[in-house]
Amino acid sequence: MGMSFATRRLLMNEISRRRGSRVIAYITGDRGNVNTRIAPDVLPVFHRHLKSLPALERLDLFLYSRGGDVLTPWRLVHLIREFASEFAVLIPFRAYSAGTLICLGADELVMGVMGELGPIDPSVVNAFNPKDPGNPAARLPVNVEDVYSFLALAREVAGIGKEDDCEKAFLLLAEKIHPLALGNVHRNYLLVRSLAQKLLSLRRKPPPPEQVRHIVDSLTEKLYAHNHMIPRREAATKIGLAVTYPDPELEILLWQLFEDFHRELLLDQPFNPAEVMRGFRTDFEVVGGLVESEVGQDAFVFSGVVERRDPEGQFNVNILRQGWRRAQGGNHN
Repeated sequence: MGMSFATRRLLMNEISRRRGSRVIAYITGDRGNVNTRIAPDVLPVFHRHLKSLPALERLDLFLYSRGGDVLTPWRLVHLIREFASEFAVLIPFRAYSAGTLICLGADELVMGVMGELGPIDPSVVNAFNPKDPGNPAARLPVNVEDVYSFLALAREVAGIGKEDDCEKAFLLLAEKIHPLALGNVHRNYLLVRSLAQKLLSLRRKPPPPEQVRHIVDSLTEKLYAHNHMIPRREAATKIGLAVTYPDPELEILLWQLFEDFHRELLLDQPFNPAEVMRGFRTDFEVVGGLVESEVGQDAFVFSGVVERRDPEGQFNVNILRQGWRRAQGGNHN
């Protein structure tokens, strides 16, 4: 891990030099079985890095994430702005959902040719959600956009306009999804719109109210399905976000940095217990996410045990501990 971090620190320092900034990288891994998400437990990690960095006016957050907790971006952007008056997000590839929310609070989005944002409508899981047919102990997520799309379908395509007909359509939906789950969906819909508006207001030059409404509407319900990827040209021209394009040299540096993280975390490769198995029982540690800057490296580590169930190669995987751990530069307090 150390050699890769040393290489990435050189790349981050060169990006810092070119942009007159300090760089913090935040990577949430998307490996099957050991994936990580944007979550509030990263806030103390960021606090340590921000306190330890030399005095900074501009902070660049190098971000790769498929999403996570929608409340964390609000707290994270506030924390960053306690230390830096200018805040930009560097997006070499994916910054979806909660990652896109973080971007709304930034003064600048530096998007590479592969850079992608996503809609910010959350999927909601609670005790009242439908049961997962494949796993009775689990609940199926209900996507906010899907619920509102069903009701729009009833109005616009099926031609339901009368009050009685709308009521029937809603009752049909409530037969399939518990009313309290639907209430939770609506609450989260209002929450994510409010968060998006508040994050946009944190920019040094907040957009005017009509542009705020357009951005929030575009990212929550009007334009996109949940899995739609928004490239940089669309983010700039259709949505109106503060997107800039890196020059060719910076583009190369951003992609080199992302590729090194990709190799380190084995992004997109599911964790295979057979690869760590030694005998019938093996302890293992897997890094699922990273926060790095010039002052150090923190890793989100999964620690557990793999046990062989039978000679045919069936395994039991038990995660015993998971959390952030200082891996390099552990003297930042």
